[in-house]
Amino acid sequence: MDQLLAMRTFARVVEAGTFTKAADSLQMPKATVTKLVQSLETHLGVKLLQRTTRHVAVTADGAQYYEKATRLLKDLGDIDSSFGAAQATPRGHLRVDTGSSVASRILVPALPEFLARYPGIQLDLGVSDRHVDLISDNVDCVIRGGAITDLSLVARQIGKAAWVTCAAPAYLEQHGTPRHPSELEHNHRVVNYLSARTGRATPVAFARTAQKLEIRPRHAIGINESNAHFAAALAGLGVIQTFDYIARDHIASGALVPILKSWQPPPYPFHVVYPPNRHLSNRLRVFIDWIAARFGESV
Repeated sequence: MDQLLAMRTFARVVEAGTFTKAADSLQMPKATVTKLVQSLETHLGVKLLQRTTRHVAVTADGAQYYEKATRLLKDLGDIDSSFGAAQATPRGHLRVDTGSSVASRILVPALPEFLARYPGIQLDLGVSDRHVDLISDNVDCVIRGGAITDLSLVARQIGKAAWVTCAAPAYLEQHGTPRHPSELEHNHRVVNYLSARTGRATPVAFARTAQKLEIRPRHAIGINESNAHFAAALAGLGVIQTFDYIARDHIASGALVPILKSWQPPPYPFHVVYPPNRHLSNRLRVFIDWIAARFGESV
């Protein structure tokens, strides 16, 4: 038995919650994952996992072993990354998840620069407005907007994005230009952004000096993906509130017109988030530093 491989495999099964997901993330046959965990249990003389048809549960012995094993694996990673060659040339697989507008407007256009600088890094980019589970989905870090509600995660703020409320000229010619946010509730069609987590329409927020308003317009159109949400405004389907970095080129070209400019809500924070028990490898470290600089330039 390769004890180190078995230890890494066991830790991945615990984090993924199933043998199938662990095997997929490790790019191993499920039978190999099962055999490695069984060999580890035989070697230790204890039951680490209780298996069911769909999930695995960690035993008391398994929980203790997982805690000590992950600490050891982190120390081994620190040793590897502390040497000059590893620091100078970051290598290995990096899994990053981000929302679709950040990917298409900021991250993907800049990736040639990152990959040229770090050719030894293999990057897997997950793109979705759905929030992933960093542990079970085996993601190294995510780029997400908004307040960080899960205090068990490590978060680094990389910038703040300004909001803009806008619509296509054809829409405004037909429906008029609102002078106050309250007009959006009844006299206009707003393309609602639907939360990928809850499926509910996100309120449209406004602020001016000490005044703050949240508008919940009548629901005619709702879209749960940011690029499609923006495309709806270009198509003249209604008013949207989106980030300035998404809309600025189309506003400059005249394809969209900003409205209610004196009612701009506060900027929206964006963070890189990663699990506290995930080893902060040199490849992850350089990616976080790079995207922090790139994001700041773009928003």
